[in-house]
Amino acid sequence: MGKIHDVQKLTDNRFVNLYHVDATSVHNTPVSYYVASRAKDIPSLKMKTGRNDPDGVIIYSVYGEKKDKVVLIRQYRYALGGYIYEFPAGLVEPNEDFHEGAVREMHEETGLKLEPLKVDPAYEKPYFTTIGMTDESCATVYGYASGEISKAAQEDTEEIEVVLADRDEVRRILKEENVAIMCAYMLMHFLKDEEPFAFLR
Repeated sequence: MGKIHDVQKLTDNRFVNLYHVDATSVHNTPVSYYVASRAKDIPSLKMKTGRNDPDGVIIYSVYGEKKDKVVLIRQYRYALGGYIYEFPAGLVEPNEDFHEGAVREMHEETGLKLEPLKVDPAYEKPYFTTIGMTDESCATVYGYASGEISKAAQEDTEEIEVVLADRDEVRRILKEENVAIMCAYMLMHFLKDEEPFAFLR
């Protein structure tokens, strides 16, 4: 196993920071590595705590009387200079249970009300997003959405369109559009499963 010798915080931003890691690999080779993290300081990095508390939450929900539409957002992302389809998602606030965070984020981004499902913890525990560059992890909350779409609670910095996509639209999106990978895999389940969330049983 590699050995970490020193960590330096290089930026001081609100939502994400860059850290430099000085290490030695298992082959005794010097390593200079950079990690983007939601951690506010070095002691809070997952490499220091050994914990995997979720930084964020991703919401896979279906909508409608027939439960035949999935709730997506089409969001402008500066990293792409364009739009990408994602699930509603957001950061978990300090001392907030991620299920509560999911309900809050769903309302803020879409105006919809989320009724979370109780599932096996293996399906909702936090998994890592892009481990080659960040220690960020996100939990997944599954559920049913209801109500009317509204942008009233969206932040001024966000550019979000709410999309209620049926299976035909999901097929088009996967074929033609930019899609976040975590969302794409779940959309493949949505296409395959006759009953929503069948894969959770």
